[in-house]
Amino acid sequence: MSLTTSARARLGFGLIGPRHGRHTVSVEQLASMALPVGDDGTVIGVDAAGRTAVLGLNRPTPYDVTLIGGLWTAQVMALRAAATGARIVVETGRAHAWTALAQAAGGGQPCMSLHDVGRVPPQGASAGSPVVVVRDCGMRPPRGRVVSGPWQSVVTLLPYLSPAAPGLMKKASLVGIQRVSPDEAAQIGRIMHLSAAETQSLSTLSDGVTLWGTERDRQFVMTQATDAESGLLGAARRMD
Repeated sequence: MSLTTSARARLGFGLIGPRHGRHTVSVEQLASMALPVGDDGTVIGVDAAGRTAVLGLNRPTPYDVTLIGGLWTAQVMALRAAATGARIVVETGRAHAWTALAQAAGGGQPCMSLHDVGRVPPQGASAGSPVVVVRDCGMRPPRGRVVSGPWQSVVTLLPYLSPAAPGLMKKASLVGIQRVSPDEAAQIGRIMHLSAAETQSLSTLSDGVTLWGTERDRQFVMTQATDAESGLLGAARRMD
């Protein structure tokens, strides 16, 4: 290659293409380009101010979620995670409660699979094929054969505050709490270091409301079903 040709090419990037005017906007126009979603992930509802609440389940690092709540919320999460392109793997002892959802998810494409407790095979998760494992295994879920890893999150659903809950909550990257009894609320408040007001509110939460929390952040979120979700799953409910 001659020096003349070298000057006209960018090494490793090919020849310089035709020149076009840059696409620019003024500072005053930037506000009109704002999006209502604060992060990338699964929309799980709205916060107290009406802002969209998004849960990032598809991550390059292990991510564990513990939800003490109802099947309805777990199923809405699974359905919406499938819509983001994740494969949903459900480990459950009540397959009948998931069958209709598994058949409807993905618009006919096989994106949700059901497995008996302790029978989940390796999933081969990757950036191009992320996986969300939903463990619906009752009050005392056994140790899972498939655990969280790169591009594979695990959501463990507990109907109540069981003896297994404190350990799962401490291990989890994110904890969701729906309506519980006052005694359960007091114990959860101690585990999660909640304020007195947050602790008291846990026994009065409406159906569809979840307190999501990490070590540093807390957020009450209302999950509102779309018409399609309501037709498939019914109205929001805490009890199954």
